[in-house]
Amino acid sequence: MGTIRLTTAQALIKFLNQQYIHVDGKEFPFVEGIFNVFGHGNVLGIGQALEQDPGHLKVIQGKNEQGMAHAAIAYSKQMLRQKIFAVTTSVGPGSANLVAAAGTALSNNIPVLLLPADTFATRQPDPVLQQVEHEYSTAVTTNDALKPVSRYWDRITRPEQLMSSLIRAFEVMTDPAKAGPATICISQDAEGEAFDFDEKFFEKRVHYLDRKLPTDRELKGAAELIKSSKKPLIIVGGGAKYSQARDILIKLSEKHDIPLVETQAGKSTVESTFKNNLGGIGVTGTLAANKAAKEADLIIGVGTRYTDFTTSSKTAFNFEQAKFLNINVSRLQAYKMDGFQVVADAKTTLELLFPLLDGYKSEFGDQIVELKEEWLRERDRLSKIVFDRENFTPEIKDQFSQEVLNEYADALNTELAQTTALLAINEAVSPDSIIIGSAGSLPGDLQRLWHSTEPNTYHMEYGYSCMGYEVSGALGIKLAQPDKEVYAMVGDGSFLMLHSELVTAIQYNHKINILLFDNSGFGCISNLQMGNGMGSYYCEFRTHDNQIMNIDYAKVAEGYGAKTYRANTVEELKAALEDAKKQNVSTLIEMKVLPKTMTDGYESWWHVGVAEVSEKESVQKAYEAKQQKLKTAKQY
Repeated sequence: MGTIRLTTAQALIKFLNQQYIHVDGKEFPFVEGIFNVFGHGNVLGIGQALEQDPGHLKVIQGKNEQGMAHAAIAYSKQMLRQKIFAVTTSVGPGSANLVAAAGTALSNNIPVLLLPADTFATRQPDPVLQQVEHEYSTAVTTNDALKPVSRYWDRITRPEQLMSSLIRAFEVMTDPAKAGPATICISQDAEGEAFDFDEKFFEKRVHYLDRKLPTDRELKGAAELIKSSKKPLIIVGGGAKYSQARDILIKLSEKHDIPLVETQAGKSTVESTFKNNLGGIGVTGTLAANKAAKEADLIIGVGTRYTDFTTSSKTAFNFEQAKFLNINVSRLQAYKMDGFQVVADAKTTLELLFPLLDGYKSEFGDQIVELKEEWLRERDRLSKIVFDRENFTPEIKDQFSQEVLNEYADALNTELAQTTALLAINEAVSPDSIIIGSAGSLPGDLQRLWHSTEPNTYHMEYGYSCMGYEVSGALGIKLAQPDKEVYAMVGDGSFLMLHSELVTAIQYNHKINILLFDNSGFGCISNLQMGNGMGSYYCEFRTHDNQIMNIDYAKVAEGYGAKTYRANTVEELKAALEDAKKQNVSTLIEMKVLPKTMTDGYESWWHVGVAEVSEKESVQKAYEAKQQKLKTAKQY
């Protein structure tokens, strides 16, 4: 048996270069590259190994550990989890900055390899710079914080431990049922230590993404449930997108008159223009989808986790009549809502189900078209919201006074409504453009209003709804699909949280477009406060003397080297979008939009914590309303 003497870090890089994935007869490298912010702990180990021989890996310098990890996550998500980037950080704060990103990957079931440096295995110089100390254990380091947000976690203190750890990590990342972040923490002294590694460890290794087949029992049970139902409804989740189930979903829906509704992760699996696609379901859903959900007697969940936003906190369905059929590669997810479980690949299962449903038609019939047309009329209305200083009714009723709305219009020098701006953008960008969002009020507006006319062009991180994902994620998408225009839909609150990878995009000439909706505050949470009886408390961006802040974000981006625009009217916005298409550098379009001009409601409900005791009558009423709603909610 031959051996090769390498440092732990050199062995790591050599191994990453030899990992391949096999999907539907196609084979290609699984690891595209590695993001880095070098510091002590990784620069002399992994940094040295990359300088010596990166192989085919693309090496990209990040600007913030969370930001570059979010870019890696977005890359994998856009590549349908079939390729990844690795991420390396220094010890201490560098490692700690990965926690939010790891949570994002875990919540969304996205594979990413996190490689935070760790303290000395020998402990000789302890405590080193940036090392935390605990009285109860010297073994605890910053990286222990990554345990609850990692699908797989390990610490390497000896070179030979790397081999079994990497094989385990790649098994996890390439398993559709449990894909998520794999975290391997490598002690900084161990990174540079050498070992005689078995040469076979570095041979080409292929990971097979075989489609799990449903059993005969599962297929027969699923077919019986569908054929005995009168009004079945298909929820298209993220698992349907990763399975590439578009064609069979359309085929099933058309032949059997079964309407489709979408989760945030599932949106753009089937394009919005498909006649039976009623759009988003749940808290951020359309009126059409939520009406259909209330009438359905069978909910067919295809690759969905049934989050509270999808189920309207388990009030979206008529539980007196509705049964559940869950198709999911994850047994955990298939068991939800006490449904009939088909633990298998979505596309394969639906294809095998199709011939078993011959002769079946749902009773939805023409109602699908009627529901869709009703919603399209509402969508058209929302595209034409006009501000009236004398009698303006915001979309979220009775929260801001006319006087405050006028104050915002004056302070921001705008009369632009958020929904009007969003739908103008939808009309103006190319159909094959990819949009990305994550947090604030924009995900709700996007799920309801955005029409994706081509598959896999809607990228929403709403498993964790991590503020700051948008700009970083845009870079990851651009790396995945460099020939497409990518638009980050981001509020001013999220932009302030994290936009560091805009600099990385400019540095490496990966053009992204940032569409910044500025309403001078955390508008989404202000809505939440005021919708539950509170005032707008510490969610507006106001100065010490109570003036609304008007920040020049375009000037910030211009300083980085981006091409920037200011657009406070629909005409200015359309002109900016057209000019931005011609640019070779990253762009930012700053839009000042009025608060309370986003969408809301449409027969949905979100269960949030409301104070049971309050001096305000409005809060007391909100609590009472919540208790009443809970009487109709499913509890498990």
